[in-house]
Amino acid sequence: MKRISIRLKLTLWFSSVLIVMSAAAIWGILHINSRVDINRLTSLLIQEVDLSLSEIVYAKEPQGGPIGSYWLYYGGGYIALNESLLVTQNEVRLAMYSLDGSLLYGENPISSVTDSSGFSDATLTSHPYEGSVYYSYDRLLSVDGLDSIWIRGVVSSYAEDFQLSMTIRAVMLSLPMFVVVAVVGGYLIAGQVLRPIKKISDAASGIEQGGDLKKRIELGEGKDELHSLASSINSMISRLDRAFETEKQFASDASHELRTPISVILAQCEYSLEKTRTETEYIEAMEVIKRQSDKMAGIISDMLDFTRLETTPERYIMERLELSELVSLSCLDFEHLSDSDKKGIKLVSDIQPGIRVYGSYQLLTRLVTNLISNAFRYGKEGGNVWVELKSADNKAFLSVRDDGIGISSEHQPRVFDRFYQVDSSRSGEGTGLGLAISKEIAKLHGGDIELKSSLGEGSEFIFWMKLSV
Repeated sequence: MKRISIRLKLTLWFSSVLIVMSAAAIWGILHINSRVDINRLTSLLIQEVDLSLSEIVYAKEPQGGPIGSYWLYYGGGYIALNESLLVTQNEVRLAMYSLDGSLLYGENPISSVTDSSGFSDATLTSHPYEGSVYYSYDRLLSVDGLDSIWIRGVVSSYAEDFQLSMTIRAVMLSLPMFVVVAVVGGYLIAGQVLRPIKKISDAASGIEQGGDLKKRIELGEGKDELHSLASSINSMISRLDRAFETEKQFASDASHELRTPISVILAQCEYSLEKTRTETEYIEAMEVIKRQSDKMAGIISDMLDFTRLETTPERYIMERLELSELVSLSCLDFEHLSDSDKKGIKLVSDIQPGIRVYGSYQLLTRLVTNLISNAFRYGKEGGNVWVELKSADNKAFLSVRDDGIGISSEHQPRVFDRFYQVDSSRSGEGTGLGLAISKEIAKLHGGDIELKSSLGEGSEFIFWMKLSV
């Protein structure tokens, strides 16, 4: 069975079920039909016998009698018999008997069986006879002045059996044809239904062999489960494609960003080794090497953090925490910076107390620090940085605004890209990953970061996330 195709398995399954159900249905129909036929036959027998009682006329002397009748002398009187009365009526045969069981008139095809069993008024009896079943029904007729007589009706089930056998034969001949048509139709329908799976398999195989993540499963329009599956697989492939493209871009950006400090370090080493330098020159070279090494260390550290955020976010502990306290402590750290580091910038904070969220203390601290340090980095000397935290609509909103150089509209869509820096002249002041990491942290917490900025008027970064329940 393991080597049989799904199409054939489905066909065999519903074919087997169809055959069993058809056989059961046919058996039930035939069984019910036979019972109905027997009931109809016995009802007809009783009806004909009872009708005959009302049509028998008795008189002391022969008179005109009913049309088409003649007189039979019995018991000191005469019975007027209609010529059509005691002949076969609707397959029922009628016979008249005296009280001692002598046949007076009519016909009884199974007299050899019934005559020995006697009579019983208003009683229906079955008699197996020569491969068929006969039914008899007796009625006792009593008329004033007339000795009682028996009317016996007999009917055979042969006609009903013959009709039933013809029905069975017709069914047995048509059933195989019906099953064949159903199986062939089911096989074709199964093939039609499973065709999208074949396309999905072929597309997946093509992607696996060619490594082309640009390919997609083309099934056309549809709302069934297979089209939904194909859509999900296409979405998964698109996500993988974006992930690989991002990975390649990340590697390219990282190599580009690391190339500059490495080149500077190599240049300083070559400069120091060309010939004997003065102590001051050696110190200057070592300071350059240290500065570039620190930059490389920062880039590598941020790259590792970014990778951890994308690949293993579960490593960060999530808990209910006081966001108001976290932001306040972060602001306090920046207020303690030296004047040279702050460039004379004044930090103004407006923090609503008691705002609680569910998240990682480590990551949210990193996000707040990145936004505030970014505001100090690009704020103007002697300017201001405003930090505001408030809650609204079941969300926490953190706004970090500066009055610095601002960002032009053409650069705003890319400020959250990795290693992207608007002012290349200040590339040495950061790794270019701060905002990208902050954006990823916001998404990890079910929130986002938005930018509002105008060139020359400063920038505002707004982070939001849901409050803790």
